[in-house]
Amino acid sequence: MYRYTQTDQALVDERVEQFRDQTRRYLSGTLSEEQYLPLRLQNGLYIQRHAPMLRIAIPYGLLASYQLRKVAAITRHYDKDFGHFTTRTNIQLNWPKLEEVPDILAELASVQMHAIQTSGNCIRNTTTDPYAGVNVNEIEDPRPYCEIIRQWSTFHPEFAFLPRKFKIAVIGSVDDRAATQVHDIGLHLIQNAEGETGFEVIVGGGLGRTPVIGKTIRDFLPRQHLLSYLDAILRIYNLHGRRDNKYKARIKILVDSMGARDFAKLVEAEWEAHCKDGALTLSDDHIATAKSYFTDFDYEQIDTLDSQSQLNAQLQDKAFADWYAHNTVAHKVAGYRAVIISLKAGLVDGTYVPAGDITADQMDALADLVDQYSFGELRATLQQNLVFSDVKQTDLYALWQALTKLNLARPNIGTLTDMIVCPGFDLCSLANATTYNIAEQIEKHFDDLDYLYDLGDIQLNMSGCMNACAHHHVGDIGILGVDKKGEHWYQISLGGSSKQDARLGKILGRAVAADQVATTLQTILDVYTQARSSEADTYETFAQFIERVGIDPFKEAVYG
Repeated sequence: MYRYTQTDQALVDERVEQFRDQTRRYLSGTLSEEQYLPLRLQNGLYIQRHAPMLRIAIPYGLLASYQLRKVAAITRHYDKDFGHFTTRTNIQLNWPKLEEVPDILAELASVQMHAIQTSGNCIRNTTTDPYAGVNVNEIEDPRPYCEIIRQWSTFHPEFAFLPRKFKIAVIGSVDDRAATQVHDIGLHLIQNAEGETGFEVIVGGGLGRTPVIGKTIRDFLPRQHLLSYLDAILRIYNLHGRRDNKYKARIKILVDSMGARDFAKLVEAEWEAHCKDGALTLSDDHIATAKSYFTDFDYEQIDTLDSQSQLNAQLQDKAFADWYAHNTVAHKVAGYRAVIISLKAGLVDGTYVPAGDITADQMDALADLVDQYSFGELRATLQQNLVFSDVKQTDLYALWQALTKLNLARPNIGTLTDMIVCPGFDLCSLANATTYNIAEQIEKHFDDLDYLYDLGDIQLNMSGCMNACAHHHVGDIGILGVDKKGEHWYQISLGGSSKQDARLGKILGRAVAADQVATTLQTILDVYTQARSSEADTYETFAQFIERVGIDPFKEAVYG
């Protein structure tokens, strides 16, 4: 992973001291709320329903064990012993004291972490595939390009005050595990007919009040032009994006109003006139330097026959076999697997654990385990889980046993209970409805793992407001909390996807009462299980079923 240079460290340390002085002046009354607002936002600090919230950057989801230990220590000293992982692969602290935030930022800086540009109208954390670099099917590791984008976008003077927040995602394979088509810019590493590596450039995706699937504005961009072309896109957005209405300020509104073709023409003209072949052109040396930060680990030569024999014996333990089937992923190196750490524990000793939450003790234990089993690095995912990317197959059983003791080995990845859930009304000042109580209700209703496995892959996303932090528009099942005269109701949508076949779900009908959400889901799932087709003992997936029959059968079953 990338390590700071002396210049990087000096910049981050300087920013900490600047913000310390700004916070001191604000608390003393010499800096107004209006003046302080953009300053705190550009340092990742929100004011939520009950307390400030600090969003800590985890560039492209990659985190070292020593950094995780530092976050654990911070949550113990400055917060309530836990953190919350988000869909942008960042981690949030929900209970810091405003006057102590500069001290937290100084602690983070000591391990090359910060909260810069995790909020505000700027370029946010670039995200990618959690299996980048170990995925056997990828064209090229996208992380070096994420790092190139990070260095270009951090402290960029022209793009520090855009019309609205801006998000970029990069993937290196056909399988889209980063929701690139619902980003302001999505970049797909591809190869052209000549075997050259470049990018398909997708612009104008986004969720929120106006959900939009992005449009391809360039089929192939040679990799050396990556930054200059991004610069051209941001210039056009800065010039033409609306600033009079924050609900119409995202680039998706600009692209949609202009049309993708006309927007692309403006970008091409700007690029040709001011950006192309200039200082932002990436040389082979520049790209090679970025790649040098992400070299392969010193993998062992595994006796695959012996390893497989040992694994086969361990798979006689059904609990381990379930975990292996659902929480591990193929690796490009024979004898290794990537392991998904489920942050969807559900009910632990009768208490619901919110999706994405992790305690300080769990963080410390994971840091020890990743040092022992996965070269000291772990990754955060869009689905609010974590990944050990490089685990020897012969170590899986021991790792599973250790994770089980930590309540981090629930074998539910890809199932209905692997929910993406925002904090909702319990914490967020923007939310219209609670989410945690509904997630708990769903957990209690759907508590049979074998039933969940029979249902197959289903992505359930639940947001507490139209801002769609949990991506409810693109879930197989999406749930949106709404306020009706002070009561919380829940609107359900079906058939969305954030994968390579990205599409927006369709609203089923009128919202249902809070106490009816789980039973309504059961009715929906009954329609699927009773009418799904099968071939060679394989059922069509929930997504395939909806694509085939539409949502009318579900409407009829739910509303009569």
